Amino acid sequence: MPKTVVFTDPSGDGPPIELEQFVVPKDLPDDAHRVGKIPEPDPHYVDLGMLYRFAAMEDVRNRFPEGYQPLHLAVRGHMGTGKDHDIEQFAAMLRLPYYRVPLTGEVRDVTLIGSTLLHGDGKGGTESRWEDGEITRALRGPALVNLSELNAAGAETLFALHGLLDRYAALDLPTGETVRLRDDVRLFGTMNPTDLRDYAGTQTLNKAFADRWVIWEKAFPVVDQIHAMIERRYPSMSQPFSEAISRLAAEVNASFTAPDVATRVESPMSLRTVLDRVPTGLRVYADSEDPLRRAWEEFVLPQIDAFDRDHYETVWSAVVRKGPKGPAFR
Repeated sequence: MPKTVVFTDPSGDGPPIELEQFVVPKDLPDDAHRVGKIPEPDPHYVDLGMLYRFAAMEDVRNRFPEGYQPLHLAVRGHMGTGKDHDIEQFAAMLRLPYYRVPLTGEVRDVTLIGSTLLHGDGKGGTESRWEDGEITRALRGPALVNLSELNAAGAETLFALHGLLDRYAALDLPTGETVRLRDDVRLFGTMNPTDLRDYAGTQTLNKAFADRWVIWEKAFPVVDQIHAMIERRYPSMSQPFSEAISRLAAEVNASFTAPDVATRVESPMSLRTVLDRVPTGLRVYADSEDPLRRAWEEFVLPQIDAFDRDHYETVWSAVVRKGPKGPAFR
């Protein structure tokens, strides 16, 4: 019997959702490979509501299968909001092999779908063999496929995926084989917003392609949410430090999303900075008179474009001025 997992609504509004985990069949030719692709749950992950929304869609799919047409989910948000991590953790909770396929402008449809290659036949000659591309390989068994950076893909790639994402729900290979979308495969995607930000290579999605997705927005976490993440990952961090880091990140990112181009910063303070770089800086400069200031100078500001540093320093002066007294970790 499959095991079950329960998703709870962080807001407390919705009821718990119980879903069965997937099982990789042992008769698949690549079952060992797929089992190895199942991600481990991150013990420090904090669900801000996205996993619960994913689970709600999965629950509807399970409870109303008659005539259900699979809906594919795409998460749109700025860099550092944790889009890919949300999707990976959903795969971990459901025990689904996770395939992340970056769709950059350099990726061609033959890379994703597959191609015929020449191989030596052991007799001095060659023979042609079909080799699956990344998406085709994932579609042959249980999988959660994350098409990362959807709006950076070239038109050739997008058109190659149209049939998979609409009612046809299949890929037609040049060999004549049709690979259909299995009931135990889930298709997700991520993308950055298309605005004046420096997201090189991104573009507005082709309307026909965009219509094949349910697109949900992922905002930057607010102060309390950032604080909960820091406390989960670093329970020994002193409260004044975790609060100061949370406020700094929230204020910088509020400025990043501000409509006034004259005052907003152009680089956000990503969760990688908040949860990885700054705590490391606090440990590196643990003996400093002001550990948070040193971490700010050495682990935050170097990531920022020169013209943005004045904005960052304005936020620092408004929120912290002088970092808390150490030690940063109890």
